Amino acid sequence: MSAFFRRTKSLVGLDIGSSAVKAVELRQAASGYKVAAIGSEPVPPHCIVDGAIVDSGAVADVIRQVFEKNNFKGTEVVGSLSGNAVIVKKIVLPQMTEEELAEAIYWEAEQYIPFDIQDVNLDYHMLAAGPDDADRDTMAVLLVAAKKEKIADYTGVISQAGRVPVVVDVDAFALQNAYEANYGIDLARVVVLVNAGASAININIIEGGQSLFTRDISIGGNAYTEALQKELSLSFEKADLVKRGVPVEGARADDVDPIIRTVTETLLLEIEKTFDFFKATAASDRIDELVVSGGAAGIDGFNQAFEARFDLPVTAFDPFRQIAFDTSKFSAERRAELAPTIAVAVGLALRQVNDR
Repeated sequence: MSAFFRRTKSLVGLDIGSSAVKAVELRQAASGYKVAAIGSEPVPPHCIVDGAIVDSGAVADVIRQVFEKNNFKGTEVVGSLSGNAVIVKKIVLPQMTEEELAEAIYWEAEQYIPFDIQDVNLDYHMLAAGPDDADRDTMAVLLVAAKKEKIADYTGVISQAGRVPVVVDVDAFALQNAYEANYGIDLARVVVLVNAGASAININIIEGGQSLFTRDISIGGNAYTEALQKELSLSFEKADLVKRGVPVEGARADDVDPIIRTVTETLLLEIEKTFDFFKATAASDRIDELVVSGGAAGIDGFNQAFEARFDLPVTAFDPFRQIAFDTSKFSAERRAELAPTIAVAVGLALRQVNDR
């Protein structure tokens, strides 16, 4: 289960989020991939808190509903993790063969992983040398570690739902996989993938098919809901509607707008810190484009605020740009509803055998 980069055939991509469970099953078509089954069901509040599954029975019930309501054929599932239980780090090591690296990686990892090495599952990927890598005596390796306890929680709830967990990936890499399948690999551009979910924001800065920097920020769309609940004395359900621009009695626009702007500013500050750290540590400080997905990206003015703050073009991530979505089988309305939040699940569903 530690093979974060490994892929296998006929997998269902399952994104277990704090606000919803999303699933996608793909089939090979003549021109690429097509959606064979797709679904999303809400997770009851407080069942998953800060990435930790609190009520496994309730979450397993939601997973079962997604599969049963949407005619999924596959039972083998690839899930993913993010947050403080996952460490992703690019490290530089002396040049060595793959066999030598396999023997040395656990000793090397102990220097970079802030957990007991016995408590994590570890994976790694040798990165291709870039044109500016003059020092051929060293090599870059992408190191990934996740707490065994967190992996067991997520694989356990999948099994409890009657499915077979076969791979555990990382949200940021699944997002990159979906992006490259739909937009291709541009060797000349640095693109920031921002997935703004309910309780976290996943950031992956990529160039030429390689991840340059990743970070998970422990704040997301729920921050808007909680602020609106507190300031306007609204229920969770009403606050959730208000943040999406749905009129609700007792919530005037003049009262709502300043609250939305304040939370957006908090999110932007955290993302700005991420960019500053990336620019301070990377060989180049260039960023060409932001590609934004996730439920929080649907909040009124979210993308426009990004564009204004960072003076960069902002694109709404379309996970079906190159993946066929049969609107005779799944309505156009369903496509529009799911597209903003389904990117991670699409990336997970694209996994194949022994592909890193």
